[in-house]
Amino acid sequence: MRGVPYRPDGTRHGRDRRARVLPAPPGARRADPARRPTTAVVGGGIAGLAAATALAERGVAVTLYERHPYLGGRVGGWTVRLRDGTTVTMSRGFHAFFRQYYNLRGLLRRTDPGLDRLTGLPDYPLLHGGGMRDGFRHVPRTPPWSALGFVALSPSFGLRDLRAMDPVAALPLLDVRVPEVYDRLDGTSAQDFLDAVRFPDSARHLAFEVFSRSFFADPRLLSAAEMALMFHIYFLGSAEGLLFDVPAAPFPAALWDPLADHLRRHGADVRTATPVEHIAPTEDGGHRVVTARDERRHDGVVLALDVAGLRSLVARSDLLGDAPWRERVARLRNAPPFLVSRLWLDRPVAPGRPGFLGTSGFENLDNISVLDRWEDEAARWAARTGGSVVELHAYAVAPEAPRDVEEKRLAAQLHRVYPETRTATVVDARHEWRDDCPLFPVGGYRDRPTVRTPHPGLVVAGDLVRTDLPVALMERAATTGFLAANALLEQWGVQGQTLWTVPGRGRSALLRGLAKWGTG
Repeated sequence: MRGVPYRPDGTRHGRDRRARVLPAPPGARRADPARRPTTAVVGGGIAGLAAATALAERGVAVTLYERHPYLGGRVGGWTVRLRDGTTVTMSRGFHAFFRQYYNLRGLLRRTDPGLDRLTGLPDYPLLHGGGMRDGFRHVPRTPPWSALGFVALSPSFGLRDLRAMDPVAALPLLDVRVPEVYDRLDGTSAQDFLDAVRFPDSARHLAFEVFSRSFFADPRLLSAAEMALMFHIYFLGSAEGLLFDVPAAPFPAALWDPLADHLRRHGADVRTATPVEHIAPTEDGGHRVVTARDERRHDGVVLALDVAGLRSLVARSDLLGDAPWRERVARLRNAPPFLVSRLWLDRPVAPGRPGFLGTSGFENLDNISVLDRWEDEAARWAARTGGSVVELHAYAVAPEAPRDVEEKRLAAQLHRVYPETRTATVVDARHEWRDDCPLFPVGGYRDRPTVRTPHPGLVVAGDLVRTDLPVALMERAATTGFLAANALLEQWGVQGQTLWTVPGRGRSALLRGLAKWGTG
């Protein structure tokens, strides 16, 4: 896949010949330097970096504001010193870069055309507390054989389970289209949908809950439309499969430091550790952006913030948007808290342990990563000390749960899954608690903001944004960042960014016909 021809703006899709292209909006190749427009991008996560990149490359004067001292948002990293004196990079944990993430990968290709700073893991293994194992390495990648292959190869689907299922209830999954899937399923929870299909409990834990918990949400709270969209992206809509890549170095070194240099070469002003305090429209159609350092007027503004950041900035900027838009922003909700525990152990885990393992049925443990299997910094520490670097994730933790108790429970489940760690000494540990991911609740789709706002010079980007494209998670962040840039570039008569997505409907007439019959 990395041998596919590369275009200078990063646009390139993977192996799926049915991937959908969204041509760049037409216009001049670059902004008129005599009337160079200016744009403030508020937020330096994936969405903000995508928007800033598309704009700066086309001659727009970009100022990127990020409140943290690092870029990358929820995929950022920062330096800490361990008790043994080693300086290492800490982050909010493992992220999978799936091959369907065409636009995110296009962003990364700006500084890494061959994606050599990503490395592929050989499988996506899953383990249930009852001992059942699953994986996707041998599952065909092309639909519908991908879903049929998973059912045939997975031990979680027994003959009795298949007979008990209601295939008619599952037919909407055969032809997922956006936004129609939200019209059909946004009023149903992911759990209620799976109950109606009568998916076997083991398959639900090992496959579908993996998707729902990727949104850091309990399946009882998550919209079934979001889960159906994930099923389309990975199983029945795309031929890219469920294997993924991970950065071969910590996030800053592998991803964001090179992209920041790329932005600066295109004239962008990258201002980290600079939170925006207030934004106000100006009489000439622009916006005044206020920080503790200064005030600047910009022709356009991209709000690329997380849920809490967007709510807070809009509340402080009482002239932004109109009343209905502001009310919708105020109703946005955060997903429950999640915990990332990274442990530096004095001995290695067993040689056969995978670099990543998804888990279910192990109390609060959702996955385990052995970072020294694939990240160079962790590998150097492990080689020098003879130890290992292990990371544990717990999603959708009850807000009232005592944090120290949850941290101990998480470590206890590690010992249950990898018994050799019971006798290991923890050289150091870092526990990251966060609650800033968007929640996609039942019936919440219409409340989510779109890229465009009541003011043509103000646009929104991020994984919280509603878009009529089949994208999710990090790919939704990158895609909406480019869409936000395109919306501004179109006003200035400048050609935008070409985008790619997985197919926007069921892949065959037969599947679409079955879905139509099932929903008729």
